[in-house]
Amino acid sequence: MDLRKLKTLIDLVSESNISELEITEADGKVRIVKSEPVAAPHPGYLPAPVAHVAAAPIVEAVAAPVVEPGHAVKSPMVGTFYRSANPGAKPFAEVGDAIKEGEPICIIEAMKIMNEIEADKSGTVTRILCENGQAVEFGQPLFIIE
Repeated sequence: MDLRKLKTLIDLVSESNISELEITEADGKVRIVKSEPVAAPHPGYLPAPVAHVAAAPIVEAVAAPVVEPGHAVKSPMVGTFYRSANPGAKPFAEVGDAIKEGEPICIIEAMKIMNEIEADKSGTVTRILCENGQAVEFGQPLFIIE
């Protein structure tokens, strides 16, 4: 994972109500924790040196948060973020897509109910800030639209 993406994830955690974020990609796993680490580590948890690398910049991110350019579409509820209606289906929105206000851009599952989230502004999707299947908090930025 490149440093710019790691910094963006750290900033996202520091600016939200999320206390912990774990991302798994082909080139490794990153876990960012805002508070004290949990006593029992998750299976496949990264060794301590990697966790310390991710934890050190959190202090900097809290001290000087980075403001994303563009309009952030935020989660209206706590739940699980999904980019498409069904597994394997085409995502509602991709980076570079032109979207219109009121158009569905993702789904958030809350209490076994699938809630379509609509764009609150027309524009072009420049960033998708959540991974498919990721837990999201109320007010957490999901997409950046310019």
